[in-house]
Amino acid sequence: MTQKITAALATAAAVCLTFASGIDAPANAKTIKTATRISASDRKQGDEAHPQLLQEFGGAYAGPQAAYANRVGQNIAVQSGLSRSPRDFTVTLLNSPVNNAFAIPGGYVYVTRQLMALMNDEAELAGVLGHEVGHVAAQHSKKRQTAATRNAILGVLASVLGGAIGDNGGLLGGLGGLLQNNAMQVAQYATLGFSRSQELEADQLGVQYLRSAGYDPLALSTMLASLANQTTLDARLAGGDARSLPAWASTHPDPASRVRNAQSLARKAGAGGLRNADAFLASIDGVLYGDDPAQGVVEGRDFLHPDLRLRFTVPNGYAMQNGATAVSISGNGGQAQFTTAPYSGDMNAYIAAAFKSVAGDSAISPGAVQRTTVNGIPAYYTTARANTQSGQVDVTVFAYEFSRSSAFHFVTLAKAAGSGAFNSMLSSVRRLSATEAAAIRPRRVDVVTVGRADTVASLARRMAYTDYQAERFQVLNRLNASSRLTPGQKVKLVVYAGR
Repeated sequence: MTQKITAALATAAAVCLTFASGIDAPANAKTIKTATRISASDRKQGDEAHPQLLQEFGGAYAGPQAAYANRVGQNIAVQSGLSRSPRDFTVTLLNSPVNNAFAIPGGYVYVTRQLMALMNDEAELAGVLGHEVGHVAAQHSKKRQTAATRNAILGVLASVLGGAIGDNGGLLGGLGGLLQNNAMQVAQYATLGFSRSQELEADQLGVQYLRSAGYDPLALSTMLASLANQTTLDARLAGGDARSLPAWASTHPDPASRVRNAQSLARKAGAGGLRNADAFLASIDGVLYGDDPAQGVVEGRDFLHPDLRLRFTVPNGYAMQNGATAVSISGNGGQAQFTTAPYSGDMNAYIAAAFKSVAGDSAISPGAVQRTTVNGIPAYYTTARANTQSGQVDVTVFAYEFSRSSAFHFVTLAKAAGSGAFNSMLSSVRRLSATEAAAIRPRRVDVVTVGRADTVASLARRMAYTDYQAERFQVLNRLNASSRLTPGQKVKLVVYAGR
């Protein structure tokens, strides 16, 4: 989470272009109608959305891996037929700790450093980026865009409100305002799932692009297998390091079932081709892994921000997603966001503004602002009850005055009389000492050479985690419990920076 509050992302509807791809489809695979060029309208929409997407996903990653991802991405993107010039494609490595990749009309392609770290060779990177370009080339964005705004709002609220809010539902406008600062900005492009048929079409195009670029067509299937394993591990970590949206695993459903299909497509396309594992691992060495401390870090159930000098703990069983403008918390008992806004020293005005951002023009009336102290920090709170088609809900704003010019707040949403589920979280906010803040270190990928005495178990113990070390190491390197390492083999570790 950063202190800057961003504006909502403007909707940019994709323009449908028709063209039959010039790349031959593998035997028995269907012909997919794809676009022939990047139109001026597409380019304009992409140009407008690009800086806001960068802002929402933590900005462009500045490490040497960015140039590598750009080169590979441009090479695979030209296989789509959208343009013959690699320079017509802008491939960005995002400074984001979630597993995500996407592309938008206008030649813009994105992959997060976290997803890149999960890969084990250049062909897998090309396969993922080719899959995303395939969505654009097959015009899936236009079909998805039709319901984008409604899905962005209602989809996130469904677990709390039961999906029963109508077009004029009591909190629709207001809660949409809350989500605009976080989920709605990126939902248009990054967090709306495609249909299964569209995913399979993008897989088919991705495999075709791999073949035409000289890569091993099996690379997409091995990457999907790694993603399936990561999804399984994330489920085991639920309530700890679990991430909700945005994530490639959630916007691209059921990766495990698609592995077999991608393998079949690869066999039809013809075996063999480049993997470039050594070059890829040399490039990925040193890349930031997990949260960037400058944006705050999630450690189990704790959120810690060394620059803002604060921390809090979510209830057991709740998941956190650290976004660019807010930390989102979700669980069976409700949803919450932690964020900040301009503060002039008037807490009543601050809370009123927070409610307005949540409620918009909806007719909900919070009670009188109450004052308390949380771990020595002056705190203020109030709750409003609102009617929805699925019943009454409580919206609470709980704010903390860190200084006369700095404040932070939670907005919690729960069924009526259920806001107590967040009491432990609200009372957990405290300041970090200088020593505690300095102790928060980033993690990085360290590519090492396996020695004669090294085993999966011995190397896993070097992972910078206190739990699931072996499982994390295996998933990161596409290994299993019975895998044997060979001296001279390159593997990835996650270590604290500076070690």
